[in-house]
Amino acid sequence: MLDSLITSKTRLRMLIKFFINTANKGYLNGLANEFNESTNSIRKELNNLSAAGYLLKVKSNNKVIYNANKAHPLFKVLQKIIRQHLGIEEIIDSILDKIGDVNSVAIVGDYAKGIDSGLIKIVLLGTEINVNYLEDLIVKIEKKITRKVSFKIVEILPKESLVIYNNDKI
Repeated sequence: MLDSLITSKTRLRMLIKFFINTANKGYLNGLANEFNESTNSIRKELNNLSAAGYLLKVKSNNKVIYNANKAHPLFKVLQKIIRQHLGIEEIIDSILDKIGDVNSVAIVGDYAKGIDSGLIKIVLLGTEINVNYLEDLIVKIEKKITRKVSFKIVEILPKESLVIYNNDKI
């Protein structure tokens, strides 16, 4: 869906990296290695996104570190578009619909780091979660978002998780 609008694969990967999780940061060589791209293509996209105000850059030692500009007027819109592109909005809506008493939903693994690897790992914190419904839901979600999804029910959210829903009961 979004890849037909944003034709640069590198730009799309960067938008996912920085807007899925605002804690994600990156620098030129690190991003080039992570995306398996040339530093020239990464530099071009970093410069374009920075010039447009979507990314902030800060010099640290000999590196320029980039991260999402949360103060940009389109920040929330871009974040929502990226989450819809990845199917995260669909997952949240499906989970909260009939699954039970969910306190928090978080993403762990590659997607929490902004890497579109094809497997979205979701952790659920809650009580009386309908596991049978969850198993049926996986098949439906995977067809709809064309990515693999795995769920894990936990009692404590992992440290490096991206919380995408919290009902503030905890």
